[in-house]
Amino acid sequence: MYEYISGEIAELTPAYAVIEAAGVGYYINISLQTYTEIEHQSSARIYTHYIVREDAQILYGFASKQERELFRLLISVSGVGGGTARMILSTYSPKELAGIISTENAGLLKNVKGLGLKTAQKIIVELRDKITGQTATVEPALLRNMGNEALYDEALAALTMLGFPKVASDKVVRSLMKENPSAAVEEIIRQALKKL
Repeated sequence: MYEYISGEIAELTPAYAVIEAAGVGYYINISLQTYTEIEHQSSARIYTHYIVREDAQILYGFASKQERELFRLLISVSGVGGGTARMILSTYSPKELAGIISTENAGLLKNVKGLGLKTAQKIIVELRDKITGQTATVEPALLRNMGNEALYDEALAALTMLGFPKVASDKVVRSLMKENPSAAVEEIIRQALKKL
C-alpha cells in the first residue's frame, strides 16, 4: 500500500519511529538495524510494509529496500510473523542474515530470541534458494563466536549463578562476543559485570 514514508522524525526509539509527513504522524515498527541507521538524523525515508490483521493494522519500516525484502521473505515462511521477523533483523544485519541462510547455519539463526531450532531450519529450507541474489557473507568473527556455544553457555551460566537476570545477561554476553572475537570466557564475564 505504501512504498515509503518520508518526513521529519518526531519520535524515535529502538522499537519504533514516528515519522511526520504532511501533518500526519505515522507510527512505524522498526528493527534495531534501522534505528542505528537513522538515529542521528532529523528526517528520514522509511521503506514500509503494511500488515492488516483482524485485530490490528501494523506498519513496519526499514532504512533500506534490502532489509524490507528480507522481512517480506521471512514473513512468507509459515510460523514467522512480523514480530519474529523484526527480531531476526534486529539481531543480524541483512548481509549477515543472507550469509546465515545461504550457509544453512541453523545453529546461528536459532540464537534469535524466541526462535527455535525447527523454525530456524524451516526458514533456511524455504529461503536458501530465494536469497541467492542477496550479498551472502557472514563475518568470520560472528560465525566463530556465535558458533562457540561452550564459551557462551559458560559465561551465561556464571552470570546467572551470580544472580543476574538471564535475559539481560544473554544480551550483554552476545554483544561482547560480537565486539571482541578473541576474548576468553573470563574476559567476557569481567566485561559483562561492568555492563550489568
